Amino acid sequence: MRYDLVIFDNDGVLVDSEPISNRLLAAYLTELGHPTSYEDSIRDYMGSAMHRIHDLILERTGQRLPEDFDDVFHARVFAAFERELRPVTGVAGVLEKLAADGVPYCVASSGSHARIRVGHRTTGLDRWFAEERIFSSEDVGRGKPAPDLFLHAAERMGVAPERCVVVEDSPLGVQAAVAAGMDVYGFTAMTPAARLEGAGELFSDMGELADLLI
Repeated sequence: MRYDLVIFDNDGVLVDSEPISNRLLAAYLTELGHPTSYEDSIRDYMGSAMHRIHDLILERTGQRLPEDFDDVFHARVFAAFERELRPVTGVAGVLEKLAADGVPYCVASSGSHARIRVGHRTTGLDRWFAEERIFSSEDVGRGKPAPDLFLHAAERMGVAPERCVVVEDSPLGVQAAVAAGMDVYGFTAMTPAARLEGAGELFSDMGELADLLI
């Protein structure tokens, strides 16, 4: 194994949540008077922490989103997760192999702790992620594309950044990992490879990841 720690993004990498959450985000922003298509949401917000959504809307329109925006959005997302969410195909096999081989891994997500846990519980991935393996942008001052979250995860896991590899599917996540001095493997199932510039390896089938990490 060439790395001492594998850091997984969550949405789109562990759980197949991006189509659900971006559909709901686009609909909610449009409902609030900020016309947004599903494609717009994927392009502008995929992989970002909630504060980035607030910042971009304010920057573009001069208007602030409602104070209860996060709570309403998360309630809608969590309800949809309970009905629709599935694990990314092949990821359970990757986690099983890492665990069997004794390779340390964790998740570092722009999503809240509550969102991570709802997704893992719904998909059965909670068996692989004890509390000490879960890190959220809530834990740091700045979310992706800042490197803070990945550096925090590496520090808490006791591994130097240069010995870490990040598995990401968003341009913001790739930027954050590169800024943290970590290698990045870009998952292209939903994101065109050209948008993951900076990733050292690109793959479209999660079942390929275990062999790539060796």
